[in-house]
Amino acid sequence: MATTTSPPTAPTTPAAPPVLTGRTRLILFVLCAAQFMVALDFSVLNVALPVLGADLGLGQSALQWAVTAFALPSGGFLLLFGRIGDLYGRKRLFLAGLVLFGAASLLATLAWNPAVFLTGRALQGLGAAAIVPTGMSLLTTTFPEGPLRDRALGVSGTVLSLGFTVGMVLGGVMTDTLGWRSTMGLLALFTLIVLPLAPGLLPESRTPERPRLDVPGAVTVTGGLLALIYALSTAAQRGFGGADVLVTLVAGVVLLAVFVRVESRHASPLVSLPMLRRRTVAFGNLSGLVTFSMMSTVVFVLTLYLQETLHLSAFVTGLIFGVQGLAAILAGTLAPKVIGRLGTRRVLVGSLVGQGLLTAAVLGVGRDSGAVLATVAASLACMFHLGAIISYGLTVTSGVPDEEQGLATGLVTTTQQVGLTIGIPLLGVLATTGGDLFGGVRTVLALDAAIVLGTAVLVGLGLRRSS
Repeated sequence: MATTTSPPTAPTTPAAPPVLTGRTRLILFVLCAAQFMVALDFSVLNVALPVLGADLGLGQSALQWAVTAFALPSGGFLLLFGRIGDLYGRKRLFLAGLVLFGAASLLATLAWNPAVFLTGRALQGLGAAAIVPTGMSLLTTTFPEGPLRDRALGVSGTVLSLGFTVGMVLGGVMTDTLGWRSTMGLLALFTLIVLPLAPGLLPESRTPERPRLDVPGAVTVTGGLLALIYALSTAAQRGFGGADVLVTLVAGVVLLAVFVRVESRHASPLVSLPMLRRRTVAFGNLSGLVTFSMMSTVVFVLTLYLQETLHLSAFVTGLIFGVQGLAAILAGTLAPKVIGRLGTRRVLVGSLVGQGLLTAAVLGVGRDSGAVLATVAASLACMFHLGAIISYGLTVTSGVPDEEQGLATGLVTTTQQVGLTIGIPLLGVLATTGGDLFGGVRTVLALDAAIVLGTAVLVGLGLRRSS
């Protein structure tokens, strides 16, 4: 019986890895430039506050409103604007946010009294609340899940960290040379760079259905976040003993509890409770909340240590923290490659462990020296912090359908905002209330490290079960 032989099988050629095209690079540039602009706004004004207060007649007790006026709307309206973008068009809301942010920055630059300046800051925050969740949604819907999205989120995370760091350096330099108004003028200039490019590049994106907007959910979650952010921001300046702080803190908790109740009964909820019950969403956002709040606390107490204990100038302190920018660039380059090799869960947990251990290493600083140790340890901690930012964003948004990306990224960015807001009130005040600043700084660093390491254990166990 004759035998037949099969023709030899041609060797298979592995598929070429997806690459960024010229157009998608420009889209990434526009979205990242907008994120950088908002991140810059969080830190560029901090060093300028004393000069600003003297120029506009803002008293010491009122200076906190220069920060709080921005933080309230930028954090309180994130979830609502993320959902509105899902329903009515993310590109449309993103462009509206850019226009509002630019006009508000110009108003703050030209402010002739405190009321006008604080109005400009509040409108900046409202514009940021529209830009951030819609920008992140446009990024995750433009770049498909996989290597391209990993790379895009890596670049976005690097730019976000650079914005905070560059803002600290630029704030001191520009205030000393050009005056505090230049810090607000810089933000208006950034808008003029981004806005002309965005309409022709960005794709429109929305859910195919047009469900009714969850008004009760929008009112309760926005009111709850506004009350919570106000209470924690005010407590950072005056402590938790004030009646307004206690009343708004309780009101915030009650409103958020009512929000959960409303969402469980609404046909088209603002937040899908089943999504919040996903382990990736719950533990991913927990890790984001902790890494943002604890890293902002490290920056705060190290600023006190460098200026009050080592008596370095604000300008030199800003340059020292500028080293974190170099660490951010390196981490942003390496993180997507490491995530591709090890997986998101391992990188997220490993980043939290690295951030916690390096925060603990800063405990080795002394009363008379330690700037080098503080700089190196904080910069390396920043690298792990950025690794956590990228991997937690991927953890939360992976597997989420496109029509819910606005909600998922709204949760991510709300977590970032709340984390940046609560870290200093909850821990940072311990450094300034005990009478011994150096001892207080060490106490805060120890608690900070313990919280981050404890979270690493919880997240590792929680995500291991989900996988």
